[in-house]
Amino acid sequence: MVNLTIDNKKACVPEGTTILEAAKTVGIKIPTLCFLKDLNEIGACRVCCVELKGKDTLVASCNTKVEEGMEVYTSSEKAQYARRMNLQFILSQHDFRCAGCQRNGNCSLQKVCEEMNINEVPFEQSYDPSDWDLRFPLIRNAGKCIKCMRCVQVCDKVQSLRVWDIVNTGQRTNVGVSGMRKINDANCSLCGQCITHCPTGALRERDDVRKVLDAIHDPKKIVVVQIAPAVRAAWGDGLGLPPEMATEKRMAACVRALGVDYVFDTNFSADLTIMEEANEFLERFTHRDEYDWPMYTSCCPGWVRFLKSEYPEMTGQLSSAKSPQQMFGAVAKSYFAEKVLDVDPKEIYCVSIMPCTAKKAECDIPNINDSEADKDVDVVLTTREFDRLLRSQLVNPFIVEEEEFDSPLGTGTGAAVIFGATGGVMEAALRTAYFALTGSNPKPDLFKMVRGLEGIKEASLEIAGIPLKVAVSSGLGNTRKLIERIKKGEAEYDFVEVMACPGGCSGGGGQPISDGEELAGERGEKLYVLDKKNPLRFSHENPSIVALYDEYLEKPLSHRAHELLHTDHFGWYMPSGK
Repeated sequence: MVNLTIDNKKACVPEGTTILEAAKTVGIKIPTLCFLKDLNEIGACRVCCVELKGKDTLVASCNTKVEEGMEVYTSSEKAQYARRMNLQFILSQHDFRCAGCQRNGNCSLQKVCEEMNINEVPFEQSYDPSDWDLRFPLIRNAGKCIKCMRCVQVCDKVQSLRVWDIVNTGQRTNVGVSGMRKINDANCSLCGQCITHCPTGALRERDDVRKVLDAIHDPKKIVVVQIAPAVRAAWGDGLGLPPEMATEKRMAACVRALGVDYVFDTNFSADLTIMEEANEFLERFTHRDEYDWPMYTSCCPGWVRFLKSEYPEMTGQLSSAKSPQQMFGAVAKSYFAEKVLDVDPKEIYCVSIMPCTAKKAECDIPNINDSEADKDVDVVLTTREFDRLLRSQLVNPFIVEEEEFDSPLGTGTGAAVIFGATGGVMEAALRTAYFALTGSNPKPDLFKMVRGLEGIKEASLEIAGIPLKVAVSSGLGNTRKLIERIKKGEAEYDFVEVMACPGGCSGGGGQPISDGEELAGERGEKLYVLDKKNPLRFSHENPSIVALYDEYLEKPLSHRAHELLHTDHFGWYMPSGK
């Protein structure tokens, strides 16, 4: 243990502890801006600088280790002066028109400046102009970048894609797309982790809120909204709702209050995905010699983009099943339009509310649309955009009463809701595969061994005397490690679930941002609670799914099911990462 004093308070901490961490043990909060524990500890912003007795030079508390007898002054005149100067210099190179920024009110730079009582910038302001394709789902505003390196580090260390890098030198130093590429030519998975780890508004999703409002106000359009499982675990965070109020039924009521025509649950099409994907796995498994192994899930578009850019030779190992988002759009503009509403599918405008930024690109894939309309899903909003939409339309969730989802595309099972947590797709698929092989349901929690936040989880199990080995990966860096092990013959699996974002969709790049906090685990637990509460916990028992097959699709993997619910992953281009 190491003994030291911080602002005249005695502290005793383990060897190797940083000054920043040691200060917390005695109730002293040192402001930070670029720091992210175990990810970005480079002291780039110098906002956390402190004074050490006997030292002329200030040090960054985030990466300076404590020493025996050290005397630290976090708020000395020298430290405070340097901290203010550093912040003012950062502001001089930052576009601080905060009122028009998506991160207004949830910006770390804004917050630290408020705490430090920064109310003037004595330096001439000069920031980099933005040159960006504003049609791309991920937007970068160079004028708001503070060169903290967080996006570089999360893309490199966590997602292993190295999309971002330092460009230029000296005063012209900035962050940009690596290799001097345009973002459209980069191997970006659109996972959005750079957005959720950016402390300012330098990175954001393309804002599509106006498109939704235009559709709502168009009397010729029937606006249908679907809401993904993970959204219900986080939508209240961005609105200040207490957990007990941020229910899925209040969420549905808030969407309906916007003036849309129908509010459905993507849990419905998550169950549909399981029906197709689980049966596809069994079909491939019984014709094993005709396929390369393992089979990979395909419901995460960030993961699909990753595989196509980094390991294109393995594209054929993806399940051909569309994601729940795209299955919903296809069903809404075929079955729902024809059998329920008796309208032209082109009259339906399908809106998705997703925890994801990659979904914005997925709905635009040219060959993914199979209904008679131009697009199966017309527009995608992230959870953050949904919260902004509610605020802009003066929908107050604190006074909105709970309402049910509409039918028939609003019924979902517990198996569907856990899609939002890492391991949830695998668990749901195994529940239905068990039924298909044995004719009876397993105990609902039989396959809970695939739950948890570990980056890579493995399980060996047996169903109807058939041994299966499965794996679950979340985070693209972990996925790369897993694939490399498979390619080297060091691991062998039958079925693999991959989610691009650490913790799965609960930690998606479109979720509300709580800077410095990783909330995927907490949000995922909410989904498991909903699973346990649901009287239906098996996708094959969803009555709306049973009716859909009886009335329209015939059976899983039927010709019509293939036409509407499956896709060709080779049918579109993804820039290579190699």
